[in-house]
Amino acid sequence: MSVGFLIGGLGGLLLAHAAYATVQYRGMLKIVEEEFSGPPINVVLELILGLAFCMWAALTVPGKFLSILPDSEENRIVSLPTNLDFMIFNHRGKAFPSKLT
Repeated sequence: MSVGFLIGGLGGLLLAHAAYATVQYRGMLKIVEEEFSGPPINVVLELILGLAFCMWAALTVPGKFLSILPDSEENRIVSLPTNLDFMIFNHRGKAFPSKLT
């Protein structure tokens, strides 16, 4: 397991804990009958840190980008017919009557 997966998992746990802490905070505010104006600063910092960890993992885990070689035999060339006037597409439109009166 790479470091990126661990940091991504840690970021996900931080985001889940921040959500749980916000729900707990709102519940506490309902008990003391105060209005919710926003989460506490420690929850906001936890959200920012969790988001940064998840973004870092998302950018590093997939790996390196490889260039596409135009002369490679693995590339498949999809070509269209030269005469595009007679292309037929199957669709659900034929289920409707052709003449609506």
